[in-house]
Amino acid sequence: MTPDSVGPFSRPILVERTLKTGQPVTVEANEEERAALARDFGLAGIARLAGTFRLSGSLHRLQVTGTVEAAVTQTCVVTLEPFDGTVSEEVDVDFAAQDAFAGTPAEDADIPDPIVNGRIDLGSLAAEFLALGLDPYPRKPGVAFEAPAAGAEETPFAALQGLKDKDD
Repeated sequence: MTPDSVGPFSRPILVERTLKTGQPVTVEANEEERAALARDFGLAGIARLAGTFRLSGSLHRLQVTGTVEAAVTQTCVVTLEPFDGTVSEEVDVDFAAQDAFAGTPAEDADIPDPIVNGRIDLGSLAAEFLALGLDPYPRKPGVAFEAPAAGAEETPFAALQGLKDKDD
């Protein structure tokens, strides 16, 4: 979640101010942001995307918990028809000041996401968890993949096999 990785849904917040209030923070994507995310994620559409987050900890070590919920339209991998569905993902992410783990090899520790200039981006976090919650092979409810019956359809190689059998 570096500043140059910000996508179409960005809601940077000041950690210090949010910790002081102690209140949950809700971020919602507008129509333009949802359309851009739908294109990025290969979705037919996103009708709603919202994340509700609670911050705890300090300015140097922070934990963000909450839920990301979305109403999406995906394309069925079997029928190629669009269908509506929902995504609900629990969030539990650690953040730390950028210099907290300086010089630590990535292999040696599970390095938290960075707090950059006292800010974290809850919009990017919501988009990330939406992406994680999407089924990579979505199927319309009630649709099952049925493999073609053996020998029911002639394959391109069947004609070649027929020529080979004729030569023998």
